[in-house]
Amino acid sequence: MTRPLMFLFAIAAGAAVGSLYYAQPLLDVIAGDLHVSEGAVGLLVTVTQIGYALGILFIVPLGDLRDRRVLIPVMMLLSALALGACAAAPGIVTLAIALTAVGVTTVAGQILTPLTGDLSDDATRGKAVGIVVSGILSGILVARIFAGLVASAAGWRVVFLVAAVLAVVLSGVLYRAIPRLEPKSSALSYGALLRSVLSLVVRERALRISMAFGVLGFAVFTMFWTALTFLLSNAPYNYPTSAIGFFGVAGLVGAIAAQSAGRLHDSGRSVIGVGLAWVLVIIAWAIAGFGGHMVVLLVLGIVVLDVGIQGQNILAQSRVFQISAEARSRLNTAYIAGNFVGGAIGSVTATLMWSAGGWSAVSLTGAGLSAVALVLWVCTRNGALRL
Repeated sequence: MTRPLMFLFAIAAGAAVGSLYYAQPLLDVIAGDLHVSEGAVGLLVTVTQIGYALGILFIVPLGDLRDRRVLIPVMMLLSALALGACAAAPGIVTLAIALTAVGVTTVAGQILTPLTGDLSDDATRGKAVGIVVSGILSGILVARIFAGLVASAAGWRVVFLVAAVLAVVLSGVLYRAIPRLEPKSSALSYGALLRSVLSLVVRERALRISMAFGVLGFAVFTMFWTALTFLLSNAPYNYPTSAIGFFGVAGLVGAIAAQSAGRLHDSGRSVIGVGLAWVLVIIAWAIAGFGGHMVVLLVLGIVVLDVGIQGQNILAQSRVFQISAEARSRLNTAYIAGNFVGGAIGSVTATLMWSAGGWSAVSLTGAGLSAVALVLWVCTRNGALRL
């Protein structure tokens, strides 16, 4: 796989998955414009994640059945239509439906990731997957910065309109750049393809362990960023959406720093790397929790959190792609579906914990979930727990 193609995949995957997160720094603005409560607008994040989980379950497996040179651009075009519907939404219900459609159609990034594994050799697969997965997390964070800046200058609807145009452009570029590969499971029916995802989960212990870490990781990640919007938009900060969006820069630093996790996988040290990543996440919650009213500590917590979450995600996904070269899209379906179910849980938990006890309650819950993940790593590593 050439380096330019690798970075194109990273950019496209980041733009695709980033579409799921434009609303997060805009929650207060959307609530004011549509005259709804913080609790109601917080559910927009949840329905988007649920839609994404559905897209992962029912569309991403097609990467093992259909020509991805066609499938990926088509999904980008459908995503553009859904983003355009968000820009035109007259009320909260319509916006929720449109964001659900964004979630369902914005799966190109998760078809590109196993394609990266297919186009890479064994010696560099971890590095290549690390770059593309880093592109995804970077896209999530850049989306927040972009959304805050554009919403402050031109309104939240323009954010979704520009994203729709970007999706159309990337669709054309990818169609020209993606090499044509023969489908790996063309003999399977669509129903058999979907059933085989569950069979892989039942059969492969490494997949189940990676999925458990993925659920916990994205629950923690989404909880942090959802609650951070509430923290920064209220006293003592009272930051505008543009300032909130710039906190994504700190996360972007963490995402870029975590790229080297792929090299740990290529050198055979992925298991110990996952444990170290969860230690970093716990430290990040401690820093951000105690520093909730200090910007410097919040920024430091963001960097450390994103290094940890991104690192464990790259290592887990690289390990998943080792299981079967013939079923990478389906393996990715199982892994990412778990991630974004975790994301939906995290956004709901953040809203509930914020209402119950503010930033302190969110931080304690996030640290607790991260500690559960570390205990799970210890138990599965020494054989005390058989998932």
